[in-house]
Amino acid sequence: MYDFTYHRPTSVADAVALLGSDADAKALAGGQTFIPVLKQRLNKPSKVVDLAGLGLAGISLSGNALVIGATTRHAAVAASADVRRAIPGLAALAGGIGDNQVRHRGTIGGSLANNDPAACYPAAVLALGATIVTNKRSIAADDYFQGMFTTALEPGEIITSVSFPLPVEKSAYAKFNQPASRFALVGVFVAKGPAGVRVAVTGAGQNGVFRQKAMEAALAASWSPDAVAGIKTSAADLNSDIHGSAEYRAHLITVMAKRAIAAAG
Repeated sequence: MYDFTYHRPTSVADAVALLGSDADAKALAGGQTFIPVLKQRLNKPSKVVDLAGLGLAGISLSGNALVIGATTRHAAVAASADVRRAIPGLAALAGGIGDNQVRHRGTIGGSLANNDPAACYPAAVLALGATIVTNKRSIAADDYFQGMFTTALEPGEIITSVSFPLPVEKSAYAKFNQPASRFALVGVFVAKGPAGVRVAVTGAGQNGVFRQKAMEAALAASWSPDAVAGIKTSAADLNSDIHGSAEYRAHLITVMAKRAIAAAG
């Protein structure tokens, strides 16, 4: 690691001020990506601003929405009775992220801010039509994800919570794990709720998470695994690496979609 100064602000305003005062300052949420990057000397921040003391953790039902604070740990989402009752697919997704250590340190806000193309949460947020709330504004999921490790967040903008519209009639996530990292080689989240019928795919796309609109149309007409069985995703814009070719990932999208639909009921 390189030398840096460590800050633990107690308010969002103080955190924003620290991050805005130096272009090389970086925010620390759960640290499940950031700490390994520091260890590998792939980033050289001048300041590390720890967001853990901002009071942004927690889960609540607010009107017709399930609201999850940005620094809420994956394990807390998985264990929450409110999440399990309102959006069981989201609770199951959180319970399958990484390993036990990762789930007790990683946060939903950190995952969304980093927007790893193989992360699980982006699929749920996009499929459920969630809203990302920051210290400045509210951003619809369809506008938030802009490419690999790229989001609509501006400099000095911090995620404070994520709001999921209710009621959700059906939801489920199916993931084909990359066995070493437990990231999604391909993950598919299916949902039927206020945002309509939506299917979001993570792990496969070169530009990160995306919606599979042909499957959405098929499920809107008939919610069953058979409805998407014949739908193929083009391999043209999919990842190809040592873990699986683009064509293999295209095949897995259909397989995981069928499993997710079956799990949703």
